[in-house]
Amino acid sequence: MFCRCELEYFGEPNTHTCPICLAFPGALPVPNARAVEMTIKLGLALGSDIAEQAVFARKNYFYQDIPKGYQISQYDKPLCVGGSLLVPGPDGEKRVGITRAHLEEDAAKTIHVGGAEGRIVGAAHSLVDFNRGGTPLVEIVTEPDIHSAEDARRFLQLLRQTIVELGISDAEMEKGTLRCDANVSVRPAGSSELRTRCELKNVNSFSFVARGIDAEIARQIAVYEQGGTVKQETYDYDPASNTLTVARVKEEADDYRYFPEPDLVPIEPEAELVERLRAELPELPGERIRRLAPELGLETATGLVTGGRDRLFDALLRAGTEPKAAANVLMNQLAAAGVDADAIDPGELAKLIEARAAIPRTAFDEAIAASASPGFKAAQYVAEASISDSSELEPIVDRILAANPREVEQYRSGKEGLLGFFVGQIMRETQGKASPQAVNELLRAKLAAE
Repeated sequence: MFCRCELEYFGEPNTHTCPICLAFPGALPVPNARAVEMTIKLGLALGSDIAEQAVFARKNYFYQDIPKGYQISQYDKPLCVGGSLLVPGPDGEKRVGITRAHLEEDAAKTIHVGGAEGRIVGAAHSLVDFNRGGTPLVEIVTEPDIHSAEDARRFLQLLRQTIVELGISDAEMEKGTLRCDANVSVRPAGSSELRTRCELKNVNSFSFVARGIDAEIARQIAVYEQGGTVKQETYDYDPASNTLTVARVKEEADDYRYFPEPDLVPIEPEAELVERLRAELPELPGERIRRLAPELGLETATGLVTGGRDRLFDALLRAGTEPKAAANVLMNQLAAAGVDADAIDPGELAKLIEARAAIPRTAFDEAIAASASPGFKAAQYVAEASISDSSELEPIVDRILAANPREVEQYRSGKEGLLGFFVGQIMRETQGKASPQAVNELLRAKLAAE
């Protein structure tokens, strides 16, 4: 954020550092203009007001991942103020207010050795990798508008897709390029008070965030029901055991002793810059969910958009694919295969989907898995289309029925479950290439005839 060190994920530890990010005496920070622009663009996408003057501040705390003894952040004059994200859900859209989005530098990466799964609790010792120290980091703070773990998960998925499509970050929780702290409090039904909150940190997936929130809700309810008082604390959540462990007492803003960063002048975004960035905003993910939901249903539309597959869906429709068939393949086979939707030729995928009913299941799955490969052609898989011509299937069906007279008699006596037996024999005979639908129709007709 304030130096020119290269960013490399999973690089050799402590190889991308300099006097500025290591806080050598006399080294002065210089703001990253591109990071400022990206933060403004995110603020515009969230409907925030862009500050006429934003001020960097020193957030003072002492920990091994901050070599200066303070973090350069923003406090009372952040870059983006207010705004909201409309999150589609089964009960209608929910507005999640945005308090602020401010820009700061990331801390170094602390690796906890020993103990349980790399967590600080119970670790034997810790190692610090300063490669990550100083990385531009935008922190988004929400209003207390999220009222369930499921709402939190939906919000995070939509926010992540928005960040990715704006080109700000790949926002992958597993890599740490997207991180989430969940502040949780509970209150009696019908009450509007905001009670003491506790924070969950170091959670690395959306599903784990939701599970952690549910676990903390249950813990706080149990405390209140037993006549206790919830203390403001920070917890680590362990998804393997579904347990919460106190990491530290939660700090308040006063504990950080914020004051303006004396080595940096205020940022004053020009109106022309703000309007240029506003004009660059694409159709946002929430807008596309609202556009697709009436035809596909909310869950399918949300899954396509937050999974990054809705652009391919639109391209398939332009290629003539039936909407529900396209959505079904994208949400199921393509998602299961983990294929990069952006690398797929929509025209070739459309041909594959059109011939799907005639292609053996294994061949279709293989084709989907290969669909993002350079030069992929559907024709080689379509050529393996299943046998559905009755003139080809009828001699095989007759041969199987003639070879199994006892089973034929049992079927005609009422044991209709034997139909699967005959289908299996025919599929084995044709090496799985027979059309199940055609086989079933032909078998039923033959078996019905005395």
